[in-house]
Amino acid sequence: MTLEARNGKTLPALTVFSESLRYLKDHGLNTIQEASFQTVCDLEEITWVITVPAIWSVAARQFMRLAAKEAGLISDMISEKLILALEPEAALLWCKQLPQEGFMVDSSDKKKFEDSPGIQYIVVDCGGGTIDITVHEIQENHHLTELHKATGGGWGGNRVDENFTHFLKEIFDDGVWDEYVKNHPTELQHMLYSFSLQKCSASREAVYIHCYYNLTRVANSKKDISHFFKNAKGAVWCNGMIMITHEKMKSFFDYSIKNIICALRDILGKPETAKVKYILLVGGFASSIILRDAISQAFGEKYHIFCPLEAQVAVAKGAVLFGVNPDIVASRVSAWTHGLAVTQKFDATIHDFHKKRVSKVDGYTYSVDIFKKSVAIGESVSINEVAHYDFHPTEPDQTSVNFSFHGTEKQDALYVDEEGIECLGSCTVPMPDTTLGKKCKLKLDIKFGLTEFKTTCTDVTSNESRTVMIDFLSV
Repeated sequence: MTLEARNGKTLPALTVFSESLRYLKDHGLNTIQEASFQTVCDLEEITWVITVPAIWSVAARQFMRLAAKEAGLISDMISEKLILALEPEAALLWCKQLPQEGFMVDSSDKKKFEDSPGIQYIVVDCGGGTIDITVHEIQENHHLTELHKATGGGWGGNRVDENFTHFLKEIFDDGVWDEYVKNHPTELQHMLYSFSLQKCSASREAVYIHCYYNLTRVANSKKDISHFFKNAKGAVWCNGMIMITHEKMKSFFDYSIKNIICALRDILGKPETAKVKYILLVGGFASSIILRDAISQAFGEKYHIFCPLEAQVAVAKGAVLFGVNPDIVASRVSAWTHGLAVTQKFDATIHDFHKKRVSKVDGYTYSVDIFKKSVAIGESVSINEVAHYDFHPTEPDQTSVNFSFHGTEKQDALYVDEEGIECLGSCTVPMPDTTLGKKCKLKLDIKFGLTEFKTTCTDVTSNESRTVMIDFLSV
């Protein structure tokens, strides 16, 4: 996968992510060294926590682990020195221990954020790219259990930025905006950063965006810059500033707000969320009064709405708490039905004849591509829950077994090549000792409740176990 810069140049996504992580790693280590009288940390002493959206696929999460390895944070892909934290979970952990004064009064309505057993929260993590929505209940031991699979989409703050830039392009027509974007990308970035601060302001007033030198110059080369604003609805040229009315600013949020409210209504209409009384807004985008007003207007009568004062750092600070105690999230809800491709003894009353195979050694007939369900969509899975599978070789001289993992949004399936089923990943386990032939036995153990699948394979004969890395990126 490649990523394209604004100037049209491309780079592999892995390079962009890994170099970003490498910079953060080096900056972090240098900061520690400067703050601790030149103490140099051994990488083996450090556990890194990377936060990811809860709606990310297993492949996307593995991509982040690979990027961390390329960046030098960990030495191998199965290292336990890297923990992936789901962003809404991390934010809830942070907010759980905040005092009442840690929340914005206008959204919490002076009601205390409760960390009592049985209390249920919807967490809306409002980031730049994605909106991540999860539902959790606090247990007796104050750990968290997920009640509904993670939901969300690309409705984050970046959409507001895109609508703003599209509006500027409409104002600065006659090729002015295109020329500015092409020739002055750094200045444009400053302008968009200024806008991003304004869009997350707590004010319900008009906003003023500084119009930078080169945009003014390019515009004035065509005509006096004030003329560009004659037909602009919701924007006025104001002595080197672009004044945008509050109503116009709100219109930039329409797409994001509509999708967030629609998703929340869908979740709150489910039987499993009937006891939810609290909505927690976190993430930098949640700082916006426009977003908070819309959520309050839609849900404020029935639900208590909270937003921490430092909404943008709740995820990062909660990630530290999660890194110290990853077991604090006791269970999660599977977003997919997961299963393995297996073979079974052929049964003419059940199996398709196209799936029939015959052993080259003893004439044993079996069916291939059977979907063996591991966990169902919407099923609650404990982080310590292990799915056990026993496997025997199909052929007596078989020296390896390939396990392929599949996923679907259906409740179940018979074959892995049915419509709506995706191959998510695979792994190959060697079986060099063929002495026992088809009596050789492998035991596969999978934990589905963690932020990443953890798979262990045991050769029952030798009782040797190994951690198996499922490759989700080559599919």
